[in-house]
Amino acid sequence: MTADAARDFDAVVMKFGGSSVADPAKVRLVAERFVAARRRGLKVVGTVSAMGKTTDQLLALAGEVSPTPNPRELDMLLSTGERIACALVAMAIHDLGEEAISFTGSQAGIITDAAYTKAKIREIRADRVLTALDAGKIVLVAGFQGFSRDTMDVTTLGRGGTDATAVALAAALGAACEIYSDVPGVFTADPRIVPGARKLPVVSYEEMLEMSASGAKVLMLRSVELARNHGVRVHARSTFSDEEGTWIQEGDEMEQPIVSAVTHSETDVVFTLTGIPDRPGVAARIFDAVADAHVNVDTIIQNVVHGKAEMSFSVPNEDVTATRAALEGTQAELGTFAVEENHELGKVSLIGAGMRSHPGVAAKMFRTLADLGINLQMISTSPIKISCMIARTELPQAVRALHDAFQLEGEPVAD
Repeated sequence: MTADAARDFDAVVMKFGGSSVADPAKVRLVAERFVAARRRGLKVVGTVSAMGKTTDQLLALAGEVSPTPNPRELDMLLSTGERIACALVAMAIHDLGEEAISFTGSQAGIITDAAYTKAKIREIRADRVLTALDAGKIVLVAGFQGFSRDTMDVTTLGRGGTDATAVALAAALGAACEIYSDVPGVFTADPRIVPGARKLPVVSYEEMLEMSASGAKVLMLRSVELARNHGVRVHARSTFSDEEGTWIQEGDEMEQPIVSAVTHSETDVVFTLTGIPDRPGVAARIFDAVADAHVNVDTIIQNVVHGKAEMSFSVPNEDVTATRAALEGTQAELGTFAVEENHELGKVSLIGAGMRSHPGVAAKMFRTLADLGINLQMISTSPIKISCMIARTELPQAVRALHDAFQLEGEPVAD
């Protein structure tokens, strides 16, 4: 990820989410943030998301024009939102007396693979960014997008992709990384559900990976992977406050809370396949097809009844259409099997690095949910995470009960 021309210097990459630039007044506020950092002597790179709900509006517009928008053209459309936001912020910076220049992802040297709407960054050739920084300019890079040399096309990185843009630029430039949003950091639970949720001063990369994968919306999952892989410390903080946020960094093994947070997700859809032939290679073929559609599968359960396999797995709501298409193809190849979808389940998860050496966490979680009469549909685990699929309507009470049961409102319980 290191650019050929990158070198050590005092630089910061500052990312601002769509809610931070939702209107002209907020655009000017963000511009002031960039200018303040420049006047502290830093070389400043900014990356901003599309304004407010622009991406949602563009997706809705595409859906009105075409029931199945062409992925290449969808990327051409969606990439415009971030370009607009960057240009507006650059204009506001000029009005504050500093020089700024805005770049598209391709102009900034962000090279991706050719997976439209879900591209991954392959490298960053930051020569043009470095030249602009050396000239004393604040550089604005359109987030969420890049350029594929395989197809010579604009690509987008998936929802939340501006986080990945920011971390990748920080890695390439050897810069600090600050992620600004409308929340002041990472909390022990969603404060909208648990008013007493506590802001965490530090979260390890591995905990943040599990949180992002389990529903926490502060950072995109792939941005955390990039940060861990390239050793980028990330400061998640509020656009509208100067208070310290949450640092995402390498974990401190000296003292790890048993449970750090309770997360939840309302966007999972469970596919259940019945009547699958019970023979070697069938499951592999099904998941090869799903993977070829660039679908991220989470929880998987398989049983065999009377010589026929039954399999359930969950995917994000955004991947439902691609999953359906992939399964239709395998049905034709493997023989008829039934496919059902369940859109009524959600996921609640416990995250904590101290869980790997502390027995009884799962038992306490299951007992807490059982006492509420909550039925567990599916369960998945990792060394630092336990997730349960439950009825979506029961998520709020489950989150509150688990937050209380593991005493997350006060000081963390150390392993």
